[in-house]
Amino acid sequence: MPILHDFEYEKPGTVAEAVAILVRHGVEAAVLAGGTDLVGWMRDEIVAPKVVVDIKEIPDLQTIAIADGFLRIGAAVPFNAIHREADVSRHFPVLAEAAGRVGSCGLRNRATLAGNICSAVPCCDGGPPLLVLDAEVELAGSGGMRRLPVAGWFREKRQTARAAEELVTAIRIPLPVGPHGGAYVKLGRYRGEDLAQASVAVLALPGGIRRVAFGALAAKPLRAPKIEALLAGRPLTDDLIGEAKALLAQEITPITDVRATKEYRSLATAVMLERALRAAESRLEGHGPAYGERLI
Repeated sequence: MPILHDFEYEKPGTVAEAVAILVRHGVEAAVLAGGTDLVGWMRDEIVAPKVVVDIKEIPDLQTIAIADGFLRIGAAVPFNAIHREADVSRHFPVLAEAAGRVGSCGLRNRATLAGNICSAVPCCDGGPPLLVLDAEVELAGSGGMRRLPVAGWFREKRQTARAAEELVTAIRIPLPVGPHGGAYVKLGRYRGEDLAQASVAVLALPGGIRRVAFGALAAKPLRAPKIEALLAGRPLTDDLIGEAKALLAQEITPITDVRATKEYRSLATAVMLERALRAAESRLEGHGPAYGERLI
């Protein structure tokens, strides 16, 4: 099905040019990075922007680099580049694992991490791993640059903290100061290009610190503070995992839709949480399943 409404197409060469276009057009403009969400929404008449701003070829947005204690992933970098990048696998293997779970190989060649969190659908694959990694979003606007923790990025379904005239330029993740182990577990209806029925990200740190985040189980990706507090500083025993699973009902609010019932999501998430916790803990200890190995 084609896109039926007319729109202007702008292809700026710099961040400043892109911001100027967004300032000029405000909410009537839409940013195109990979386009895997935007084009489908335009085709289905979910959105109808008057101006599409294509940022794919802005040089400043195309790189992955380490500087000032952060890994910076440009807004135009596709998931496959993140999945294959040595610095990502070395410092943030859970992010590389999540990037490899996005859709199909063809989709990962187009879709970007920045676009994924800007779309802000509850099942976005980028949300949970970025939440447990304490990442931040870098934005450019008419007043200059600002940075916002991912924890404050997601507002509601398809709503973020980005102002209409702002452009996301990068995702920044603080480099780890010590060993850690992570796991990203995604449940879909089949292997291939499917959205998550549920997803869980866990980051295990020395001292019994575990960060936990969920996707597709509420109106937005979210951290699980009650589960994290329960787990903090305690050995990961069968009983403790059982207690964590019992807290799920206080952390998530799954719904029934075309992909799964809320009951199925709740039951599956309990299994996923246990497997993610065990995998992250064992990876922290230097053994366990290889990153990228399916856990469900």
